[in-house]
Amino acid sequence: MPVDNIYKAPDCIWGFWKVLEDERSLATVVPFEKVSDAIANPFKRLEFLAGRVLIKSLLKNWNVDYNGLTKDEFGKPFLTDSDIQISLSHSYPYVAAIIHRHKKVGIDLEQPKDKLLRIAPRILAERELKDAGNDIVKHCVYWCAKEALIKIYGKKDLILAKNLLITPFLLSSEGYLIGRILANNSETAIPLHYIVYENFVVVVSN
Repeated sequence: MPVDNIYKAPDCIWGFWKVLEDERSLATVVPFEKVSDAIANPFKRLEFLAGRVLIKSLLKNWNVDYNGLTKDEFGKPFLTDSDIQISLSHSYPYVAAIIHRHKKVGIDLEQPKDKLLRIAPRILAERELKDAGNDIVKHCVYWCAKEALIKIYGKKDLILAKNLLITPFLLSSEGYLIGRILANNSETAIPLHYIVYENFVVVVSN
């Protein structure tokens, strides 16, 4: 499995890759991971397996065995038999993942598409909408940033335009953002890192 990029820090590793393998090839890498028959879309089935293969690959850097994933009541994934924190994202044919030794993390990978402009009024606060304008790449960064924050928060009871806020920024090929989670009568600031590639955007928590 050719991982396109791996970024390493003492307590954190993240990476992404483009899925070229077929389902059978991926299944041999994680043979105990069975794709549910309820997942009929062939690309979704590939995403399911590819995300787990990528997590396994990242864990190898720490000589940690991959024993599968479990999900909590909100659908947040966790490693089986390990306290290492993880986050996954996929937008076929791309998959991204991050692992951290002890801190909750979030990652999101998306391809800039026109639908982001259509849903923006439901996703972005007024200040964010004004800052993004009609720049579809900037809209994609905002979307990825909010998705990364959701994965850190771990629940689904937030309104993206009110509870997840991103400080306006100057778009570049790579940069840093400040995200804020407003929930439970408190505010948590989360530093984020974004990278704009040719076909997609990645936002990852620092």
